Amino acid sequence: MTFSRRNLLALGALVPLAACSPAQLLTGGRSQKIYVLTPAKEFTAGLARAPWQLLVETPLANSAIDTPRIMLGETANRMTYYSGATWADTAPDMMQTLIVESFENSRRIVAVGVERSGLRADFVLKTDMRDFHASYDGGETRDVAPEATVRINAKLVRMPRRNIVAGETFEAKVRAESPALSDIIHAFDRASGAVLRRIVEWTLQQGMANVRVDPLPR
Repeated sequence: MTFSRRNLLALGALVPLAACSPAQLLTGGRSQKIYVLTPAKEFTAGLARAPWQLLVETPLANSAIDTPRIMLGETANRMTYYSGATWADTAPDMMQTLIVESFENSRRIVAVGVERSGLRADFVLKTDMRDFHASYDGGETRDVAPEATVRINAKLVRMPRRNIVAGETFEAKVRAESPALSDIIHAFDRASGAVLRRIVEWTLQQGMANVRVDPLPR
C-alpha cells in the first residue's frame, strides 16, 4: 500500500509524524514504519528571482527504485529492501513533491507545480532517478554504517518549443552515523537535501541564462 504525504497528514490525529521519523501503521497484523524525507530549505545567497513558471514532471526511475520500499544495495549486482519499513510514497512521487517544495522554499520563482496543476509553464524540469539506495560497500556485514546515495539527472526544457536547454547530473553520498535504520533515513535525508538544493539553484541559473538569450514572449 502506498501513502501520499496528504494521507499521512490525515493520519496525524492517530499517529504522530515528524520529518525523517516513522509513523507506525498496522499492515497484515505487523507494525510498519513509514518514513518521509524533507525538502531543501537553505540556498546560496543572492540567487536571482525567476520571472517565469516551472512545471516539475514525475521523475523517471527503474522498477527497483519506482517503489515505496527502501532499497539496500548489498553488492554491485544485488539489491534488497529493508523489511518492516517503507517510504511514504513511491520514490519518484516522493521526490517530485520534494522538488516542488524545495523550489517554493527558495522563494525565488514566480510559480512551480506538477503536471496535474494545470500550470502554463515556461520551462519543464525532467528528472531521472539513477540511484536512491543505501549501500554497505559490497560487504555482507551489518556491523558498519551504510552510505546513502542519491543521484538524479536533470534536464531543463524550454516551452513551447520543447527543446532541452541544459542538462546535468547531481549526486550526494552520506554515511549514516550507525547501522540503525533511523540513522540511515537521516543519511538519506541529508543526501537528498544536498541534491535538491543543487537542482533548484542550477535550474534557476540555467533558466535565467536562457531567458536572457531568448526572452520570454510578451
